[in-house]
Amino acid sequence: MGMFDNMRKESSFSGASRTDRPYVVLQVTLKEKLMGTGSGNLSELENVINAQAAKGYRLHTISTSNGGSKGLVGGDRIQATLVFERL
Repeated sequence: MGMFDNMRKESSFSGASRTDRPYVVLQVTLKEKLMGTGSGNLSELENVINAQAAKGYRLHTISTSNGGSKGLVGGDRIQATLVFERL
């Protein structure tokens, strides 16, 4: 895994959760596809939710905010903030 792979992973979601907390808050950056509409990384959001479910958490709340465009190519960024509750 190279430097750019690490930067991309760090910018898209936080892996800060531990299994001993009653609530975990994570952020996932949804990036618009280069061509067409919709998000190019919905599977990443799904992976974050499934990883927390495997740790015994359920999705309690999700909120989004528009992060604007970023980079030379543009493309909107949506910040999704997810609150997970321990079962």
